[in-house]
Amino acid sequence: MADNRLIIIDSSSLLYRAFHALPPLDYKGQPTGAVYGFLLTLFKAIKDVKATHIIACFDTPKPTFRHAQFDDYKAHRLPPPDALISQFGLLKDVLLSLSIPMFEKEGFEADDLIATIATQVSHQGGTEIFIVSGDLDNLQIVGQNIKLYTLGKSIKEGIIYDRAKVVERFGIEPAQMNDFKALKGDASDNIPGVPGIGEKTAAELIQKYGSVKNLYDELATDTAVVKPKIKEALITNKDKAFLSFQLVQADRNVAVNIDFDSSRFGNFDKQTVEKTFIGLGFNSLISRLEEIVF
Repeated sequence: MADNRLIIIDSSSLLYRAFHALPPLDYKGQPTGAVYGFLLTLFKAIKDVKATHIIACFDTPKPTFRHAQFDDYKAHRLPPPDALISQFGLLKDVLLSLSIPMFEKEGFEADDLIATIATQVSHQGGTEIFIVSGDLDNLQIVGQNIKLYTLGKSIKEGIIYDRAKVVERFGIEPAQMNDFKALKGDASDNIPGVPGIGEKTAAELIQKYGSVKNLYDELATDTAVVKPKIKEALITNKDKAFLSFQLVQADRNVAVNIDFDSSRFGNFDKQTVEKTFIGLGFNSLISRLEEIVF
């Protein structure tokens, strides 16, 4: 086991997942259920991986560079409900009390910050990295010392994806996840992919040809062996496939300044945390927190 174990939280995704996973909860008229669920998942992840360091990343409400590439990026998503929006500030107050560094940057998504931070820390060596998220978008950067910790059927179930787990589930390498999504699309982000190609066919094509580029190179020389209907869909929607590939690609070179030492978990003032938790009605979480500071 590495000397350091860093958790990078995909905070917006995890808060959203917790909001929908738990029944409504409020304290003195303020919705708090999503923050409570977020902390339950985070505390479990900390305990499971014995985290020594934690960093939190957030999306911003501003458009990103992907919106500039594709006007309809995430266009079908409804605005988050007020009961969820009001909890983002609460969550940041909680993370601040826990002395967990927070990162967000206009024009980029949390996934880009996560990919950048994970890549930088990974290159320094000596640290095992766990991305804690409510979705699987970060599978593309899973590697030798980068894993994804996500939720199972409930927020009480944690699943860790390493390289072997990705291959077992999808039949492809983590680095091929973007090629895979370029073909099958991603309905949650309104990424088109190639109409008519689902998960199974996308995986088979990437297994066979290695990447979207290789697949289209073979199609161009008429050496690709695919069913006529699939071939027609691929040729007709080539632009969509390559656009989709660009949209799902995480930017690993965002300009962020990381002070790794400041992310060591446990450097918080106990009284400040207790006051914050009590102010939200999270009294029961105080003792749980004391159990997971390694």
